[in-house]
Amino acid sequence: MKRNHAIKPAMDSFRPRGVMWQWPNRPTFTQAVRDWVSSHGLIWLHLLKTVTAGLLALGIAMLLDLPQPRIAMTTVFVLMQPFSGMVLAKSFYRILGTAVGSVAALVLGGLFVQQPELYMLGMIVWVSACIAAAVRYRHFRWYGFVLAGYTAALIGIPNVMAPQGLFLAALTRAAEVVVGIVCSSSVSALILPQRSSFALRRTLQIRYANFTAFAVDVLARGLARNQFERRFADLIDEIVSFEATRSFVAFEDPAMRSRSQHFARLNSEFMDTCARLHALHQLIKRLRTSSSASVLVAIGPYFDELAVLLAREPMVGFDASRVAENLRFFQASLSQRVRETKRPLEVTSAESLADFDTSAELLYRFVGEWVNYLDTYISLSGGKPENRREKMGKTERRHINSHPGRTNNFVVLFAFLRSSVVIAIVVSFWMETNWPSGGLAVIGATLVCALTSTAPNPTKMALQMALGAVIATMTGYVFMCYLYPNIDGFPLLCIALAPVLALGAFIATRKGAAGYGIGFSVFFCLLAGPDNVVSYAPDLLVNNGIALTASMLLAAIVFAVLFPADMRWLIGRIMGDLRAQAVSACKDELPGLNQRFQSSTHDLISQLRMLLARRSRRRRDALRWMLVTLEVGHAVIDLRNEAERAAYTNILQPRWRSAVERTCSDLAQLFERPGAPALERALISVRSATWLAQDMLRTVHTDCGRRSDLQRILSCLHFIRTALLDKDAPFAPR
Repeated sequence: MKRNHAIKPAMDSFRPRGVMWQWPNRPTFTQAVRDWVSSHGLIWLHLLKTVTAGLLALGIAMLLDLPQPRIAMTTVFVLMQPFSGMVLAKSFYRILGTAVGSVAALVLGGLFVQQPELYMLGMIVWVSACIAAAVRYRHFRWYGFVLAGYTAALIGIPNVMAPQGLFLAALTRAAEVVVGIVCSSSVSALILPQRSSFALRRTLQIRYANFTAFAVDVLARGLARNQFERRFADLIDEIVSFEATRSFVAFEDPAMRSRSQHFARLNSEFMDTCARLHALHQLIKRLRTSSSASVLVAIGPYFDELAVLLAREPMVGFDASRVAENLRFFQASLSQRVRETKRPLEVTSAESLADFDTSAELLYRFVGEWVNYLDTYISLSGGKPENRREKMGKTERRHINSHPGRTNNFVVLFAFLRSSVVIAIVVSFWMETNWPSGGLAVIGATLVCALTSTAPNPTKMALQMALGAVIATMTGYVFMCYLYPNIDGFPLLCIALAPVLALGAFIATRKGAAGYGIGFSVFFCLLAGPDNVVSYAPDLLVNNGIALTASMLLAAIVFAVLFPADMRWLIGRIMGDLRAQAVSACKDELPGLNQRFQSSTHDLISQLRMLLARRSRRRRDALRWMLVTLEVGHAVIDLRNEAERAAYTNILQPRWRSAVERTCSDLAQLFERPGAPALERALISVRSATWLAQDMLRTVHTDCGRRSDLQRILSCLHFIRTALLDKDAPFAPR
């Protein structure tokens, strides 16, 4: 009691005067628990499941008397993911990659028996080709190609001097890998499974909140240029990430697999909405810098009204039906109100009238795209889809459902050469010195080349993995010399391994330190993981640790000196692919063109942002090309669609088709060969098409329907012209 009376005054001294401490009420406590479960609780659950699966794989492999149970445990740490669908997807491709890699190791061993030089040359070519294919085919297909190369090296390199044991090594290695796959998949699917479908729906809610806040800021004209670029680029990353998540959700939930097309359509419509918002922001920016104060004053109230309409809805838990209904009402009344607002401006210049009409048209299209997105969202949430969705043709559905990832062939070749050089240097050193741990050094070089093939900064990740290997070697030395000799029985072994394995898994979940965790977890299992018969050889452990660390440091040096990810010619090639998307928008067939353009352009932008992560002039120039490609490409597609639609109503003159074709041709040449002459030709073509459309507009002055069609065409042309004349446009030297 004395102790309690002594502590109480001390506690009271930290309490604000006049405020009595009390337990939090039940709703507050419940909300706090839910927040913890949805954030830190998921991390602890992932650690628990990862350690459980790793120890289970180790125990089963020991029970089956496999020669290297630590390989099964290593498989778990390479394979385990927070969500069941991610684990099942990786397991599927890992099985395929393991099978193909085992066959490749056997084929190479049969072709080059007792010819280690040719065998290693074939192994270098095979592994490098698999890594290059992994760069070409990304997401979880990447993992299958990586495993096809890594498994061949893991099986074949230790048996390069003893080919008679190659077949048995392939069988046992495959058995150990399968044990790890089965354990990780079973634990992930049976112990408190975290469904990717829930994460996907949560992502949709977060994306809606982020986009709504972004749209409100754009409409309020309160975003600086660098803020807009950063937040718009984040939306592009979310689009690419959503498509990757959609690809593996199908592995865990048949219902989600049947609705995969709906999710693809939802992502496509979100891309369209982002493109409209980007165009709207660009036009607002130009109006603010071109002394068009009267236009901004006239159109500004509509921006403010829409911003208030979006801002008053809750960001989380919103009612999509109510939001869509409010936006439809706003859109339905917009045309009439805009015409009334325009009447006092008819005495101003033609340029100001064109700015006003284009602003109103972009606002109308933005609201329309956002309503389309909400309609699809409602149908996915259990609501009834709109009739226009049911009438969608098979061709359009096929184009919406396909989002091809584009990787430049030179990027693929770059990955092949980089991996070949690193592995060849390590192989040459091994064969010249006959280093006992040289084979493990080759395996380490193969692993680091594979895991860093799509990393934004491969040099940094290789250095992190090297440091992780050093710490794993030191920790393994402690286990081998002091813990393993004093452990009796599998339960005590699990108790000793669990904290170390959990630490590595936790570090691997950290965004900026994933390389440390991967290096520590994987190489601790490879170097010091227990087998059925433990070999107490600390000198071999240290030598193997040095070999792994040296191979990764070599890889980091080669990556930084010979093959930096942001090489000028490599960035130039990707930029060429990006500009080619605008060329496709000008020349390709219209059916499905918008979906192909959007998905490919966003994918290329995401690749460029990863390669140009640092602030530099080149990154700024690349960003300017990203934005103008999206801007002009989308506007050209709109122009071609509107011209095609107007052609059926016979309101266009015969010479109009040639004017549009000439405009698209000159715009395509501008993106193929940027420069002042190409820019001048494109501006002349756009101006000529504008004059022709204005002449036709005078002839249909009394027909409201035809006048509206021509007005939309004029808005597209005017927007393209303002984009070409933008002071931030990268077409001509500044």
